[in-house]
Amino acid sequence: MNNLLQRGQSIFNKYVGFFFLTVFFLWIKTYIVQLTQFDLGIENSLQKFLLFINPLGSALLFLGVAFFFKGRKKYIGLIVLDLLLSILLYANVLFYRFFSDFITLPTLTQTQNFGDVSSSVTSLLKPYDILFFLDVIVLVALLVFRFVKIDANDMNRGKVAALFSMALAISSANLALAETDRPQLLTRGFDRNYIVKYLGMYNYTIYDAVQSTKASAQRVMASSDDITEVVNYTKSNYAEPNPAYFGAGKGMNVIYLHLESMQNFLINYKLNGEEVTPFLNSLTKDQNTLYFDNFFHQTGQGKTSDAEFMLENSLYGLSQGSAYTTKGLNTYEAAPAILGQQGYTSAVFHGNSGSFWNRNEIYKSLGFNKFFDSNYYQINSADLAEYGLMDKPFYEQSIPLLESLPEPFYTKFITVSNHYPYPINEEDATIAPGTTGDKSVDGYFQTARYADEALKQFFDYLKKSGLYDRSIIVLYGDHYGISENHNKAMAQVMGKEITPFENTGLQRVPLFIRVPGMEGGVNHEYGGQIDLLPTLLHLLGTDTKEYVQFGTDLLSKQHDDVVPFRNGDFVSSTITAIDGKFYDSKTGLKLDEAKNEEAKKDQKIVEYKLKLSDKVVNGDLLRFYKPENFTPVDRSQYNYNYDEKVVSK
Repeated sequence: MNNLLQRGQSIFNKYVGFFFLTVFFLWIKTYIVQLTQFDLGIENSLQKFLLFINPLGSALLFLGVAFFFKGRKKYIGLIVLDLLLSILLYANVLFYRFFSDFITLPTLTQTQNFGDVSSSVTSLLKPYDILFFLDVIVLVALLVFRFVKIDANDMNRGKVAALFSMALAISSANLALAETDRPQLLTRGFDRNYIVKYLGMYNYTIYDAVQSTKASAQRVMASSDDITEVVNYTKSNYAEPNPAYFGAGKGMNVIYLHLESMQNFLINYKLNGEEVTPFLNSLTKDQNTLYFDNFFHQTGQGKTSDAEFMLENSLYGLSQGSAYTTKGLNTYEAAPAILGQQGYTSAVFHGNSGSFWNRNEIYKSLGFNKFFDSNYYQINSADLAEYGLMDKPFYEQSIPLLESLPEPFYTKFITVSNHYPYPINEEDATIAPGTTGDKSVDGYFQTARYADEALKQFFDYLKKSGLYDRSIIVLYGDHYGISENHNKAMAQVMGKEITPFENTGLQRVPLFIRVPGMEGGVNHEYGGQIDLLPTLLHLLGTDTKEYVQFGTDLLSKQHDDVVPFRNGDFVSSTITAIDGKFYDSKTGLKLDEAKNEEAKKDQKIVEYKLKLSDKVVNGDLLRFYKPENFTPVDRSQYNYNYDEKVVSK
C-alpha cells in the first residue's frame, strides 16, 4: 500500500501528472454541474455519453495553455486557469437559476444593470456552492502543504503539440457525434440549451464568442440591398385591418400598462378559495375590453427590455443579449415616432434609474419625447422594491406627470413590484402566501395581488379624471414570473405535472385591450408581443403596410397565429413545437407523421422570420429604408435631463 502511495505521489510530482489531475477534477466537476444544475433535456444514451465526454476536450484545451508558462509559473498558470473556468461555470449556474438560460457576451455588456440586480443574487446562493471551487482548494492545498513537489522542467514542444491535438480530436469527435443526433447543430443555434447539452459549457463559450463577433460585424458589412428581402417578406405577410376595428380608437390617448412578471394562469386563479387578481379578473368581463387568453411572451435574454422592444417595433429581440443595450443607436420605425408625426406626445414612466436596460439612450432612437425615470419620483426606503419604486406610490406619483402632457399622448407605465424573488412587507400583503414550500412561488401570489390592487387604484383615477373615456388602455405581461426551475412547486399550483408541453402553455401572459365604445369579450386568437404594434396602429386608424413589422394585427382575419419563440420553438392554435418535437396544441399529444410535415414547414418559416429580424437589428437595416410619410428619428432632438418645471406644476 505504501509503495502504491509513493508511486502515486511520484506521478503527481511530475508537472504532467499534476496537470492531468487538474484536468480530471475539472472534467468530472463540469459533468456533475451540467447534469445536476441545468435542465438540458437528456433523452437518450448518446446524449448521456456526450454530456459526460464534452468537458474533457475543453478541459485539456483550455488548461493546456498553462504549458506555455515556464518553470514554476506553469503551476500558478494552471491553477489560475482552473479558477477562471470554475468562475465561468459558477456564474452560468447563478445566471441559470435566475433566467433558465446561459450567459452570452452581450449580456456581459449590460453592466449598467448589475447594481440594480445585485440584491437578487443572494436569493440564488446555495449552501453547497463552495463545492464548485473544491478542486481549486484541493490543488492549492497540495502545493502549499508540499504533498506535491514542484517540477520546474518544461515539456518539449512535440509533446505539447500532441496534447493539443488530442484535445482537438476529442472535441471534433464530440461535435461529429452531436451532429448525428442533432443535424445542423451550429447553424440552427437559436437554442443555447442544445449547444451546452451537446458540446459542453466551455465549447458553448467559444461558440457564443464567434456568434457575437459575427453579429457585431453585420452592421459594417450591411448595404441597402439587404433590406429588399426583408421588405418583400413583411409586405407579402401583411395582414389587412379588420373593418370592424380599424380606427375604433382614432385620435384617442394610448396608455400601456406593463405588468411585470405577470403570467396568465393567475387570471381567475384562486388560492385557498380567494382570487389572486380580482381586478384583472373583472376586466375579462368589461364590455369595452378585449381579453386575449392565448397571448404569449416571446422574450429572450433581454426579458423586460425584449418585451418593450417588440411592443414598440414589431421586431424580435436578439438571440443573444438585449437589443436595448447593444443596439440602442440603431435606426427604428417605432410607435412613438410614428404617432409623434401624427401629433402625439410620447412618454415613459418608470420608478427606476434611467440607465437600467439603457433606456435613457434607446428611447431617443425610438422617438419618445419624455422619459420620467426615478429622478422624477420621491423614493424612500419604505416604498422601494427590488428594482425601483413600488407600484402603488409609483402610480400615485405618476399622475401629476401624466397631467403635464398635452393630449393626445402615447404613454407607457413600467411597474416593478411583482418581480423575482417576490419579496413583500407584511403590511403590504393582503393575501396569504402559497404553500408549496418554494419561497419564490409562494411569494409570487402576494406580489401579484399587490400589483393588482395598484392597478385598480390607477384605474379609479383614470375614471375620475375622464381619461378612461378617451384613452385606449393596453395591459400586457412582459415575461414569465416563475421559471421552469420551479416546476416542482408549479405542479402543486397547477394540480398536474409540468411537462415541456405544459411549460410552454405557462408562457401565456395577460393581454387586455380596452377601447371606449368597442365591443369587448374574450378573444381566443393565438398571438404574441410581436403582434401588438400593428394591432394598436390599426385601432388608431394607421395602416401598417409600408412599415417593416414582423407581427400581424391580432384582430385581422389574415392574422398569422404561429407564435415564434426566441429559441426557435413555436406555438399556434393547432401545433406546439418544442425541442424539435411537435404536439397537438389542444390535446398535448404528439402529432402523427402527416401533421409532422406541416409542422416542419412552420418550423422553417419561424426560423426564417427570426433570421430576417436579426438581420434588420444586427445590420441596422432600417437606416436604408424610409416608409412613405415617415421621417427618421433625429436623436439629437431628445433630452431626458431632469426638468424641475414638470414636477412643480
